[in-house]
Amino acid sequence: MRVIGLMSGTSLDGVDAALVRFDGNATDPRWELERFVTVPYTPDQRGRIHGAIVSGDAEALCRLHAYLGEWLAEAVRALCADAKIETSAVDLIGSHGQTVWHEPPAGERRGATLQLGCPATIAERTAIPVVSDFRARDVAAGGQGAPLVPWADRMLFSSADGCRVLQNIGGMANLTWVPPFGSDEPLIAFDTGPGNALIDAAVTLATDGERTYDVDGAWAEAGEISDDMLNGLLAHPFFEDEPPKSTGREVFGRPFVEALVARRQPENWTEWASLVATLTMLTVRTIVDANKRWLRGRRIDELIVTGGGAHNPVLMRWLAELLAPIAVRSGESVGIDPDAKEAIAFAGLAWAFAQGVPGNEPHATGARGARVLGSLTPAPGRPPRLEWNASKH
Repeated sequence: MRVIGLMSGTSLDGVDAALVRFDGNATDPRWELERFVTVPYTPDQRGRIHGAIVSGDAEALCRLHAYLGEWLAEAVRALCADAKIETSAVDLIGSHGQTVWHEPPAGERRGATLQLGCPATIAERTAIPVVSDFRARDVAAGGQGAPLVPWADRMLFSSADGCRVLQNIGGMANLTWVPPFGSDEPLIAFDTGPGNALIDAAVTLATDGERTYDVDGAWAEAGEISDDMLNGLLAHPFFEDEPPKSTGREVFGRPFVEALVARRQPENWTEWASLVATLTMLTVRTIVDANKRWLRGRRIDELIVTGGGAHNPVLMRWLAELLAPIAVRSGESVGIDPDAKEAIAFAGLAWAFAQGVPGNEPHATGARGARVLGSLTPAPGRPPRLEWNASKH
């Protein structure tokens, strides 16, 4: 099967699209990344997404759902063009969509999660069946609906040689502790807290939108970390919560940084750089603390970083210093494109849907049991059911 995975993450930087060829079966999957592209959002598109999320206005969210469907379909066409294949050569799309709200369960209150990006539009524009809305089933089964990449982490990225922590640093940060390939030992997975979202928001506010992230960690390198601010931020109750746990922009997003700015009122570049440095260290410390606290007693041979954070040399250096002697490596060092990993994972979850295989890890999400994740939107001119012939391609 050829499957395209689409991921529009909490960083709001664009659509990641991965073309993955799958073979084998759910207990012994074989896969190959054939092509990967990122289609950046324009400032107008990023503004539409952020504005709709912040406003919560029904009309804005409805229109965003439709627009995102078009943008996701454009990413599919761009990927196929880059791979020099027709869309008819693709069997299935797995679309995560754009999270606009994610609220984990608390006490007697059930969780709620919403990802936008109209799958009917994607199917209509590409003529490829779409599996979407992956998180909703896990939430309906009492789970957090996150993290969902652990199934793919175990199936696709485990090592025969030892135990790995797969640390993704996107808008939010999440980890998966993965035992050696073939082991039936339960994995551990949860969100560690903010990734790049707070850093990006600070740079965006400081430059009135001229820059949207800290290029090469230059601001963090130049800034002075405020211990008082850092200690206050580390007191946030999320960091004390035991796994399973998840979070999102509704907790660690731009309003969080705007509140900090209102209190601190930075007046010059030096003070803004100090804020960026402190927020960068917040991401690092919460990752380090999560590894040391919640993975205590687990063997860790290496920590593999993916997501945009892998491109920030200052963040990576601070992480390596605080986690020593554990080896901290970018995904590239083990053959995992740092930018492609989550798109590959959602291609894998769509493939699992087609096989009728559960895609959640209940001990990671807190769901009542294993569930097949996603909903199918058929494509025009193709059978409404998924009946795959493994030798088709």
